[in-house]
Amino acid sequence: MQAEAFPQLVETYYAALYRFALSLAKNSSDAGDLTQQTFFVWATKGDSLRDESKVKSWLFTTLYREFLRGRRRGGRMVAIDDLAPAEQEIPDVETDLVSKMDAPLVMDALQEVDDAFREPLTLFYLQDLSYLEIAEILSIPIGTVMSRLSRGKAQLRSLLAQKMKGGKVIEFPQQGVRS
Repeated sequence: MQAEAFPQLVETYYAALYRFALSLAKNSSDAGDLTQQTFFVWATKGDSLRDESKVKSWLFTTLYREFLRGRRRGGRMVAIDDLAPAEQEIPDVETDLVSKMDAPLVMDALQEVDDAFREPLTLFYLQDLSYLEIAEILSIPIGTVMSRLSRGKAQLRSLLAQKMKGGKVIEFPQQGVRS
């Protein structure tokens, strides 16, 4: 890709990359740093990308890897496999209140979803990436993407249920919960 195309690349992908970075880092300062680092890496290594149709995937993968690199240095990373069995299985809740929710409420709840689940949720729903693209970005199998999306949606529904009506916990019938 030519140097003249770099401003167009930034214009096209900055907002989406920043939103993804914000969902990962949970603060605007770190999200901005991650996004800028991603474009820096593109400026230094992007010319090695042979297939220009994969620019979006390359940028999101790079941002995610930069995020992981920072997390490893900070030692805050938690893998799903390290969670207790009760935390791995998230109960289902009813979704009939979805139409009453607003975007800030949903985004607030999304920030509370475990990182392992929030990352694929953000890429799938906010960035409109396919399972295959998410698998490539996160360096995990497609089956794991599907599993994390399912568990992430369940956790998000549960968090949204708690946030509805001014933070009062709403009781839903527990369907399909494993004992």
